[in-house]
Amino acid sequence: MFDQFDALLLARFQFAFTVSFHFIFPSFSIGLASYLAVLEGLWLWTGREVYLNLFKYWLKIFALAFAMGVVSGIVMSYQFGTNWAVFSDKAGPVIGPLMAYEVMTAFFLEAGFLGIMLFGMGRVGRKLHFAATLAVAIGTFISAFWILSANSWMQTPVGYGINEAGQFVPEDWWAIIFNPSFPYRLVHTVLAAYLTTALVVGGVGAWHLLRERTNKGARVMFSMAMGMISLVAPLQILAGDMHGLNTLEHQPAKVMAMEGHFESHPDGAPLILFGIPDQEAGTVRNAIAIPKASSLILKHDLDAPMDGLDTVDRANWPYVPVVFWSFRIMVGLGFAMLALGAFSLLARWRGKLYEWRPLHRLALVMGPSGFVAVIAGWVTTEVGRQPFTVYGLLKTAASASPLEAPAVAASLLTFIIVYFIVFGAGTGYILKLMAKPPHRGETGPQAGPDHPIRTAGITPAPSVDPARTLGVEA
Repeated sequence: MFDQFDALLLARFQFAFTVSFHFIFPSFSIGLASYLAVLEGLWLWTGREVYLNLFKYWLKIFALAFAMGVVSGIVMSYQFGTNWAVFSDKAGPVIGPLMAYEVMTAFFLEAGFLGIMLFGMGRVGRKLHFAATLAVAIGTFISAFWILSANSWMQTPVGYGINEAGQFVPEDWWAIIFNPSFPYRLVHTVLAAYLTTALVVGGVGAWHLLRERTNKGARVMFSMAMGMISLVAPLQILAGDMHGLNTLEHQPAKVMAMEGHFESHPDGAPLILFGIPDQEAGTVRNAIAIPKASSLILKHDLDAPMDGLDTVDRANWPYVPVVFWSFRIMVGLGFAMLALGAFSLLARWRGKLYEWRPLHRLALVMGPSGFVAVIAGWVTTEVGRQPFTVYGLLKTAASASPLEAPAVAASLLTFIIVYFIVFGAGTGYILKLMAKPPHRGETGPQAGPDHPIRTAGITPAPSVDPARTLGVEA
């Protein structure tokens, strides 16, 4: 027989499974929408056909990723009503309007201009089409803004009151939207989306360079991606450090779990690099640690005291093994991205960006790493918040619907089967599109009357290539 704890565990696993699938697509489409806007802007500015061809190449992939993100996101609303009805009732007066703002601003903006972006080239003026592409890119950011504001409020709830029915009710919307963890989470997540996209674009470019080194489109996309990684990877590490300090202030138990600090350290805490967390024994076995380094990173003082989970009620501990390892996966991949960016800078400086095959192989291997990193970061954030849905106020066990485990198990099994079929097929088709080489060259600004630049009404006659001022190599 299943008991209520099993039903809760299944409901949590179902939400984790569907969110993990969903999170992959926005983390890609947010960055890809901005990349498309840059490509179209460069095409309009320079008149170079290679940017137009790359725009069309990635536009098909964006359309598929965006569609799968929308479809997978609809399931989230379904689960709020079925598996998490108590949470929806208690937190709905705060979370509901934030989700509604996302639909009324971001989704309507994206949906309103997506058709023009996808099918309007050649049917509307070039300025209107570029404006539509910009609107979609801005819409993806606004969507992230509202979703992350809602999630951040659940992490650091402020600006609320509690009515007679036990519901959280808004008292200060400004405080709710811009809650203490929101700015850090927004920057960290959006940078992660840009990095994820750059890694995918770089991986695809590397794949085609390994097969055909002179491919003009592959060279341009690889150069742009490596430039983006070189810029964003160190910024992301800095943003992650600031986010960690904010988390230490507002959710110290999460940081204790991330660091593996079961015990307090009054004279400086070690940085545990690796080990085996033992939740029951309250220790990290076989730990490999750097003495006092954790205090240096988190408090900027080698001897700064650090509290451990021994100062927290054991009933309120997150599950340390998951948080401990997901955090290390995220950080490890972040430094690998930094190394890839540094390697590409060296290759660019040596004039070997398109010749160094080890760099291309590394970029190809690192192509999916952004998705792994964002999922690891999400697991760190959400599992580290446990056992609460609204941190410190509403426990997860008190948020679930009174469902029997077999009912949750049946819906979970259905989701798993449908998701792997539908999204597996969609992802397979995206990979098929990526495997096709981009346009191998460009005919130049003096193309014939049927050239795409001419049919769009653009007169390309730049004497200086502005792309070089952006660090984009052809």
